Amino acid sequence: MSDSNIGGEASILEERRRKLEELREQNIAYINNFTPADQAQELHGLYGHINKEELEEKKISDLSIAGRIVLKRVMGNASFVTIRDSSGDIQAYISKNNIDPDLYKNFKSWDLGDIIGISGNLFKTKTEELTVEAHSITLITKSLRPMPEKHKGLADIEIKYRQRYLDLMSSPESKEVFVKRSQIVSSVRSSMLEDGFLEVETPMMHSIPGGAVAKPFITQHNALDRELFLRIAPELHLKRLLVGGFEKVFEINRSFRNEGLSTRHNPEFTMLEFYAAFATFSSTMEFTKTIIQSASKAVGNDNQIEWDGEKINLSNFSIKTINDLVLEHNSELKSADLDNLDMLISYAESIKVPFKDSWGPGKILLEIFEKTVENKLIQPTFVTEYPVEVSPLSRRNNDNPSIADRFELFIGGKEIANGFCELNDPDDQAERFKEQVKAKADGDDEAMGYDEDYIIALEHGMPPAVGVGVGIDRLVMMLTNQSSIRDVILFPQLKS
Repeated sequence: MSDSNIGGEASILEERRRKLEELREQNIAYINNFTPADQAQELHGLYGHINKEELEEKKISDLSIAGRIVLKRVMGNASFVTIRDSSGDIQAYISKNNIDPDLYKNFKSWDLGDIIGISGNLFKTKTEELTVEAHSITLITKSLRPMPEKHKGLADIEIKYRQRYLDLMSSPESKEVFVKRSQIVSSVRSSMLEDGFLEVETPMMHSIPGGAVAKPFITQHNALDRELFLRIAPELHLKRLLVGGFEKVFEINRSFRNEGLSTRHNPEFTMLEFYAAFATFSSTMEFTKTIIQSASKAVGNDNQIEWDGEKINLSNFSIKTINDLVLEHNSELKSADLDNLDMLISYAESIKVPFKDSWGPGKILLEIFEKTVENKLIQPTFVTEYPVEVSPLSRRNNDNPSIADRFELFIGGKEIANGFCELNDPDDQAERFKEQVKAKADGDDEAMGYDEDYIIALEHGMPPAVGVGVGIDRLVMMLTNQSSIRDVILFPQLKS
């Protein structure tokens, strides 16, 4: 911000504080005795389509509405203001012929950003704009700082995210994204409940990081004098509930991963995780598709959407194996190369994919997939047959024990969901935990710990099940056509 802007804002702040002090002297600063009965969007919906003459005949009176002044035109003895409430904007006509002349004089000094209450009747202007004719007005909250300029808006993207309240008060488009986010989450919850799932809550602080391959946040519990970890996923607790006898559970949860910031990643994020005992792999993919299609309809989309300039058809989901996709997009590789460690290392080096000496062929194959294939999966694609090496909680395939019964859903070149048939063999799970512990000892900060209690739970017997995690933030990005995760999280994490 330039020195002139800083000086200008300081001058505005000083002048508005002077006005506030006058209100304090009259004991009318920050009042709390105005309760609006109407909202802008409701009035537009009920009467916006009626012409001027018809509206006059209806004599719609005794309205009361409150909102922030976003536009003001003072014209001597009469003025127009536009106020914005939580639902939208509406115009008001204020004349000293209809209200106390001294109050009208005071009104002329009210500022953009002030929150006011208006009572009166409804009419339409000569230009057919729906308008509230004020019979009384009240200054509810004095705004000391100016709103962002109407036409420039928040040019500074940093301010947009750091001071989200300015973004919301000045940009109806931004506000609409978060209204739609709420509708999407409600739709997801409804889809789960309608299918017989039970919503549950599991701990956000874990004694052992687990449930996903990711680096955790570490905190300290003073009374217990021990480290705890913010959850990276609720998976292992939800599957304990399957052991306990619940057959269909879900949680819309906040999880935390100690990773970098990007347009796709925020260290605190929202996930849907659900687990269904006795479900099938194919039926769960179909249900995941239904969740997404229902959420799209909930925000007024059809199955043809646009995201980041790409046309996406949500009525057509394909299923392809990770091997087939790697071969399709890497013509230098042959099928026999995909489980040959030396060949994969050589190819990874040639396309500058970093890897560690401790990695096996499955992990290197996944890295090649992520670099060469993932961003090309624009149309909805379920990717299947992941290596067991990169699926430590997934059940082995009956016909090929080197691959997992796992899928990941990609849309618009981004991972939207991850699901698999759950590993319920306690001995196999214990061995995979040991492999994770070894990987952590070899320097893999994202590897899981050994969760002994979870192994004990599996030894009591967990029914066969399928579990899925859906990234809510990315789902909202897709269904509202946003390019950055920061645009769908109200208060994203930012660099200092």
